[in-house]
Amino acid sequence: MATIDTVTLDAADPESAERFYAAAFDLDATRLRVRAGTDPSTGFRGFTLALTVPRPADVDSFTASATEAGATVLKPAHRSLWGYGSAVRAPDGAIWKIATSAKKDTGPATRRIDDFVLLLGVTDFAATRRFYVEKGLAVARSFGRSYAEFDAGTGPVKLALHRRRALAKEVGVAPDGDGSHRLTVNGAAGADFTDPDGFRWAAAA
Repeated sequence: MATIDTVTLDAADPESAERFYAAAFDLDATRLRVRAGTDPSTGFRGFTLALTVPRPADVDSFTASATEAGATVLKPAHRSLWGYGSAVRAPDGAIWKIATSAKKDTGPATRRIDDFVLLLGVTDFAATRRFYVEKGLAVARSFGRSYAEFDAGTGPVKLALHRRRALAKEVGVAPDGDGSHRLTVNGAAGADFTDPDGFRWAAAA
């Protein structure tokens, strides 16, 4: 089964970005890497990174630590049909969702991350879903023709697909954007390749 080992973000100041992610989300290089990169990019980069956490208190805790470290809140934490969550933009420009399916707290914040999810916003959902299935990823769950989540296997990062416009709306930004995604997916899905929406994969070492 194909898995994702880590994701790499390009940032103009990688050292500053690494400090932000450690302070905001307690993340290190086991799941997220940052490297120097300034390829032109405008508007929505077409993806979000999502942290699934146990309870609303954790959403509030991570949202607070992210804003204290320099993030901009795109959507304040709120309840929805699916649970409770927020969206923030990191200083390097990457957009993050923090969410839980729980709507009520059963205790204090744990600062635990249950799942680390890479959500790709795609133009032709059926074609991109088929592309990844052919690359060896198994669909774990799917909601119609708009969302699919793949089995992460033993990898620390889950991959999910969402329609681009719907994903942008979910995090509170306009869907338009062009240029570099400033993202590389590092995984065991064979040789280096680029998917139908221009997202780069690098074979795991």
